[in-house]
Amino acid sequence: MSATVFQSDAPLDECRVIVRRHESDVEMVELPWGLRPRDGGPRAVNVVRSEGRTFPTHRCLVPASEFRHKGFRFSLANGDWFYFAGIWRPATKDWPQAYAILTIEANVDIAPFHDRQMAVLARDQRMAWLDGLLPEDEILRPLPAGTFRVKRHAGAPAQPMLAM
Repeated sequence: MSATVFQSDAPLDECRVIVRRHESDVEMVELPWGLRPRDGGPRAVNVVRSEGRTFPTHRCLVPASEFRHKGFRFSLANGDWFYFAGIWRPATKDWPQAYAILTIEANVDIAPFHDRQMAVLARDQRMAWLDGLLPEDEILRPLPAGTFRVKRHAGAPAQPMLAM
């Protein structure tokens, strides 16, 4: 299975592969990006601020090797791929099953470009997130300075195949 570069300005209904718990197993499913707001409003929510909140159920991971935002590409400095921490919701009568990505304060590498970022998890953190093994404030935090490589976007780079 392959994943595409994650674009923060992608259409809200764009489908992507997510990883989530299904009973005692881990599964990969393709869901649209964008949750219906809790207040029932018509506009989908694609990112959710994580600070001060808990997410005891419906956690997911969104695999990526880089993300883009306003003309810049961000990837891990070591070249590895990673996950965004996310949440998903079951379908309702008027909204499909969908997911959103959690946001945190930007780390030092991203702060010059934006004050927030999507919560990035290293591959070795995946089960801690899915299984709730650490409190949210311990796992949903900015990564150390020097974690990200930042480049001006100059075309669509190849995305390697991802394996679990």
